[in-house]
Amino acid sequence: MHLPRRTLLAATTAAASFTAAPPAAAARRRRTGFENLAANAYAQLSGQRVGIVTNPTGVTRDVRHIVDVMHADTRVDLRAVFGPEHGFRGTAQAGGSEGRYDDPATGLPVYDTYLKSGQALAGIFTASGVDTVVFDIQDVGARFYTYIWTLYDCMEAARLAGKRFVVLDRPNPVTGQAALGPVLHEEFATFVGRKPISQAHGMTVAELARLFNGEFLSTPVELDTVLMTGWRRSQWYDAWGLPWVPPSPNMPTPDTALVYSGTCLFEGTNLSEGRGTTRPFELLGAEGVDGRWADAANRLALPGVRFREAYFAPTFSKFQGKTIGGVQIHVHDRDAYDPVRTGIALLVTARKVWSGFAWRPDNWIDKLTGSTLVRTMIDAGADTDAVVAGWERESAAFRRVRGEYLVYR
Repeated sequence: MHLPRRTLLAATTAAASFTAAPPAAAARRRRTGFENLAANAYAQLSGQRVGIVTNPTGVTRDVRHIVDVMHADTRVDLRAVFGPEHGFRGTAQAGGSEGRYDDPATGLPVYDTYLKSGQALAGIFTASGVDTVVFDIQDVGARFYTYIWTLYDCMEAARLAGKRFVVLDRPNPVTGQAALGPVLHEEFATFVGRKPISQAHGMTVAELARLFNGEFLSTPVELDTVLMTGWRRSQWYDAWGLPWVPPSPNMPTPDTALVYSGTCLFEGTNLSEGRGTTRPFELLGAEGVDGRWADAANRLALPGVRFREAYFAPTFSKFQGKTIGGVQIHVHDRDAYDPVRTGIALLVTARKVWSGFAWRPDNWIDKLTGSTLVRTMIDAGADTDAVVAGWERESAAFRRVRGEYLVYR
């Protein structure tokens, strides 16, 4: 793993406050990056033609979309919207986008950024006529959730196009306390992992933007990060008082985000990861799997979690319309729960109890985990502790670098 070190050049326009206060007073002081931007009369966007990268999660506390709010405000010269995977209004499934269209609600042109990067994306920013590109999307804390790489690609494209870049921060819904799991090796870089960060990164999007600018961009972009007020690293999403809007169709609740950084690894196997059910990434299974899997997983006594024998019939994706067996994950102590270790434990036990277990033929698991380590160790019969120990040195190195870019307590 190579982590180049450069001085971070990003400016910060809103400071976070962490003074203890009674709950009511603390709730009044909690603000997202957008709320701090608006409270400052959009001063950071003054005199700029603005475009925004966002999706349905870019909402206010009263669930108005910030594009609608900014479009109606004469203090903001909003010229364009840039839609990521699933689209600006969120109508597309995984692996899809909405294309180029004019938004019916505002009349603004909506440009498609999905799977675009480099000069191609820079050309879109140039064609839109904006001076400043703003980013406001709710992340879920996992390396393979593509919105953080939309952030990275848009930062790089803004630099190439000579545009300012402004990130409006939102909470990491699974807290920002720890970076967990293997670190990506750059030879395995894809859109589910561009750069060497941990599988569960434990950062907010503004902190990631600072890290990207300081460590990974060949030349830093002109970056402005508008921070939250009142968020603590130990806070879960439901403690902060924001409405949850699914960032993608298969991320329906914060509970999904809690398990996702571990159980998304089942996308790299022939088992269902629960797509096509009401509990994606919490339900896992396949034809021929029975209660032995839940029993084996429970015998490990993993902290904070129990496993229930479950049967379900996905309405789309793997095993569509077929009743299959597997497990449902029940987290009873989220502070003790380690999603990445749990995901590895479930892979190890599934391989042991189900003779039909197989990796996806394209070794997608290597792209998700960031190297061949997890696949080859599990195939060699390693247990959960051995697999986890295999990435610890690289994970510790990332945590040291990460620490330089954390801005909240």
